[in-house]
Amino acid sequence: MRLSEHRYRSVASVGGPLLFVEGVVNCRMGEMVRIVYPDGTAVAGEVLKISGRTVLIQVFGETAGIDLGAEVIFSDAVRRAPLARAMVGRVFNGSFDPIDGLPLFIPEQWGGVNGLPINPTARACPEEFIETGFTAIDTLNTLVKGQKLPIFSCAGLPSREVTAGILGNARLAGGGEFVVVFVALGLTHHDYSFYMDALEEMRTGFVAFVNRADEPVVERLLVPRFGLACAEYLAFSCGMDVLVVVTDITNYCDALREVSTAREELPGRRGYPGYLYSDLASLYERAGRIQGTAGSVTMLPVVTMPEDDITHPIPDLTGYITEGQIVLSRELHQRGVFPPVDVLPSLSRLMQRGIGPGHTRDDHRRIADALYRHYAKGRYMRGLEAVVGREGMMAADRVMLDFADAFETEVVGQGRVRRGIGASLDAGLALLQRFSLEPP
Repeated sequence: MRLSEHRYRSVASVGGPLLFVEGVVNCRMGEMVRIVYPDGTAVAGEVLKISGRTVLIQVFGETAGIDLGAEVIFSDAVRRAPLARAMVGRVFNGSFDPIDGLPLFIPEQWGGVNGLPINPTARACPEEFIETGFTAIDTLNTLVKGQKLPIFSCAGLPSREVTAGILGNARLAGGGEFVVVFVALGLTHHDYSFYMDALEEMRTGFVAFVNRADEPVVERLLVPRFGLACAEYLAFSCGMDVLVVVTDITNYCDALREVSTAREELPGRRGYPGYLYSDLASLYERAGRIQGTAGSVTMLPVVTMPEDDITHPIPDLTGYITEGQIVLSRELHQRGVFPPVDVLPSLSRLMQRGIGPGHTRDDHRRIADALYRHYAKGRYMRGLEAVVGREGMMAADRVMLDFADAFETEVVGQGRVRRGIGASLDAGLALLQRFSLEPP
């Protein structure tokens, strides 16, 4: 909603997608502007920095052809998102414009892209199982409604295929209105085509927000906020359970670093701004459940760890905010295991709230504990095998080695086939019985 407009023809300089305007009064951070080129073409922009009466503006589009006589119109309004149930089944770009060939829906209401913080005392504990179709997650690192559970990946690992599998297979085990909000950041042309094909094959409801690599950097910061504003509306106004899948948070953080540099802010670790933690928290903490309110927002962000370094600021800070992590393994991927989930460093801190009687199966906890315990022992025996050789080991230790190999290829590795929670637990139980390691 525009309260008033202020027009200026005082562009001081242009540098790439950045515009400096002088003599501006009554301006706000994040305010939306419209830049009218000499030929009458208009593009959108956003206020990035205010220094006295000089304003730095990020232009959402090309600045070729602009000159110092361009007109800059300040709208006196910050970015808001159009919201309605009609969003389901649609695909939008980073400016919330449809890119699926259909016109924009009629909004039922307009909401701020930054949402409203959930009162901590009103938060309900995350619980109830969300089935992803992957045994390594559903059985050993269970995702529950309202949780924030990131996927830690590395360059060259099939995080894209894992994400597509979750998009197509995620569902509520107990039924109910369920929708997936997919947020894609900085996609190359190849990745864009891959995800568009994946969305066409989805069997559940979805809303997609896609930002491509050649689109404005500031849009990359807006896209997850649009997606979360959409998720909050569908969850808390429409009573749906919403799973928000974001790929890739690393692209978001790199965009944040680029914008911070343009603002001439002092850098922190690895050049990222000092407020990276609070900025990520402003996204992650929008997930949750509210007491007495139907619906939930669950987040599953993908984080590609630069240089395979889990201590890098992005995965490090993400781990502080979220409730566990799913870690993908380069070694398993090289051996052809899909999905290549490394079970030992993976963790879902809220798993206990979503499994067992009334949620999955009565024996879920016992099967999961037995699988983890024996697999951890088998992994330890691999180190011993490297020292003394397989022939120098006791028979019981060799059984643990065989169990670890079978666990990775038969339970964790399931290929592209979807497994329900019942089939996943049965696969784990069958493996334990085969090695005479039945759960207590």
